[in-house]
Amino acid sequence: MIQPAKRLDTVQEYYFSKKLREVRDLAASGKPIINMGIGSPDLQPPENVLVAISESLSDANAHKYQSYQGLPELRTAISEFYNSKFAVNTNPENEVLPLMGSKEGIMHISMAFLNEGDKVLIPNPGYPTYTSVTKLVGAEPLFYKLGEEQNWQPDFNALENEDLSDVKLMWVNYPHMPTGTNATLETFKKLVAFGKKHNILIINDNPYSFILNDNPISILQVAGAKDIALELNSLSKTFNMAGWRVGMLLGNSTYINEVLKVKSNMDSGMFYGIQKGAIKALQLSDKWFQAQNKIYEERRKLVWQLADKLNAKYDKNATGLFVWAKIPEGKKAEEITDAVLYDKDIFITPGSIFGSQGEDYIRFSLCVSEVVITEAISRF
Repeated sequence: MIQPAKRLDTVQEYYFSKKLREVRDLAASGKPIINMGIGSPDLQPPENVLVAISESLSDANAHKYQSYQGLPELRTAISEFYNSKFAVNTNPENEVLPLMGSKEGIMHISMAFLNEGDKVLIPNPGYPTYTSVTKLVGAEPLFYKLGEEQNWQPDFNALENEDLSDVKLMWVNYPHMPTGTNATLETFKKLVAFGKKHNILIINDNPYSFILNDNPISILQVAGAKDIALELNSLSKTFNMAGWRVGMLLGNSTYINEVLKVKSNMDSGMFYGIQKGAIKALQLSDKWFQAQNKIYEERRKLVWQLADKLNAKYDKNATGLFVWAKIPEGKKAEEITDAVLYDKDIFITPGSIFGSQGEDYIRFSLCVSEVVITEAISRF
């Protein structure tokens, strides 16, 4: 047998990839499984987005290779979106890079900037992909703890006490997944100052900007942020387009160009019709967000009731597509979620998969209809 690359020894199969096979097997055996584990929007994309992709199929260039940088009009739409929603000015020619999902960007950024042995600051709890990608490129994760006592914001005093000499990147994710905590401009200002002081590239991963959030902000709003920060965003959650794989990276043209060197060697550009649909989505008014959030508000109220059934505590001010809930003292997250799966046929996510700081928490997805959540409640 041909042996796999040694880099694969550093990572395991993604939790959801493995666990969802088990969930599917349970469903196939006849179990009435309710999946409240993942944040894959169940609602439809905007109608005019679907029309745009359909109408684009007969365009002369629709089925050709596309530019690695995306259509100029898509970059312009992204730039105008950031100007309208965040008051951030970017040059669509060289400060905006469309991506095939922001997850792709995590790998591209890591490949563009990390050498073997470099260290990377990663939030705990945080998105597991930051860690796995760091290991795949031969860099070393250095976890910084986030806790409820500091409202899940970075502890800069603790960070300053770390050995930062080999740190090259710092992953930040606000609004935060899995906790739903929003950032503040003060946090972003401190992050920019921290990055400049220690020559660390700060990347804010910002795909939950508009979900149940009355105050969407960007790290690029901070004066001087482009000197040391990049921002990822995505249409997946905001516009119910997860399967379309449309993301974006914004920031200093020099940094963007380094990422483009990687990207241009790994794909041949996003499908033309998807880009046309993305343009329409980015041009929608705030009425779209308001309508989506009204649905999520009603779902969240029901999920709170479900959390109550498990005696789990939650923050009603949290944002995003999830409810992050603290379980009773002495319990283990995975024991609770497995018990709920096997006894109640409901799949929810143990907070432990997001790091040691998530051990005392569980996470519910809002990507389930009110009818289904009500059914879940009735099983207790």
